[in-house]
Amino acid sequence: MKDNVKRVFYVRYLAHPCYLDIIAQRPEIRLDKLENDTADEVAAPITAAAHAYQIGSARDELNPRFYVQRELIARMPNLLVVSTNGAGFDTVAVKDCTDAGVLVVNQTGGNAEAVAAHVLAMVLMLSKQIIQTNHALRRGTMVDRSAFMGNDVKGRTLGIVGIGNVGRRIAELCRALGMQVIACDPFLDEKTIAARGGVKVTLDELLRRADFVSINCPLDESTRDMIGAREFALMQPHAYFITTARGFIHDERALAEALRAKKIAGAGIDVWDKEPPAADHALLQFDNVIASPHTAGMTREARANMGRIAAEQLVMTLDGKRPPRIVNPQVWPAYAKRFEATFGFRPEG
Repeated sequence: MKDNVKRVFYVRYLAHPCYLDIIAQRPEIRLDKLENDTADEVAAPITAAAHAYQIGSARDELNPRFYVQRELIARMPNLLVVSTNGAGFDTVAVKDCTDAGVLVVNQTGGNAEAVAAHVLAMVLMLSKQIIQTNHALRRGTMVDRSAFMGNDVKGRTLGIVGIGNVGRRIAELCRALGMQVIACDPFLDEKTIAARGGVKVTLDELLRRADFVSINCPLDESTRDMIGAREFALMQPHAYFITTARGFIHDERALAEALRAKKIAGAGIDVWDKEPPAADHALLQFDNVIASPHTAGMTREARANMGRIAAEQLVMTLDGKRPPRIVNPQVWPAYAKRFEATFGFRPEG
């Protein structure tokens, strides 16, 4: 008879306290908390016994020694599933997990409403030059209000790179304002993108045509450094660049140079190579840049939703059901075999 205790741990924080409430309803699940600075002699037995790791998805909030990479996995022989707190999985080496037969799940869609609203807010602030007039008024440099002439968004073209849960909601919001939507997503065909409110185009075509470019894809090996000097050069001089995805997808230095040379009209940046960015960061010196510290998905409602679906999905997975948000579905046969060896029954699906 297999041991029925299911071991889960997390480091430092969870998306929302409701996660604890949901897990507490299952007495067979033991949940341990570690801190970034927990001593190795304390952390080691907890990680070694764990069947599941609920991991933070923000790189700079988690000690790198707790990133899920080959070295850590080797010290966690019982690990079956890694569940991220958010939609991103920057702190998880997915290939290493797949090689080890470890399932990776995320909470994609849980904060889609919050992120989409953030993008829309940036579109409106940039088009109306609200950030520039705010600076001018506070500095006492407002002389001629006509110098801050804005543009209507109706009839403008929004280009969405990655039209998943967030991207499709952005498309819906912006189409309601009369905007045209084009989208680049290599994983979706024309019909699917059309159903999500966009017209399928290549990345280069999107950059050439869009008045607003919104990056909404995950960070992985295919998207790292995807937007650099070449891509910014394709954009129109009146166009704006917006990203609420992940740092390292765009080249920060190339973006600063594009702004400095007036190759694009401005930017809205929520994600950074290092978070939060230093106050003297080059991009923070431009009046036509709206900056936020990776807070697009941070609303009270989104955090509660993320905590709830993270807990419910993990419980479902530990119960032997197939979870809905699998990052590496190709691992399922190896994972199912390891799950059965651990708990004595094969997971569904």
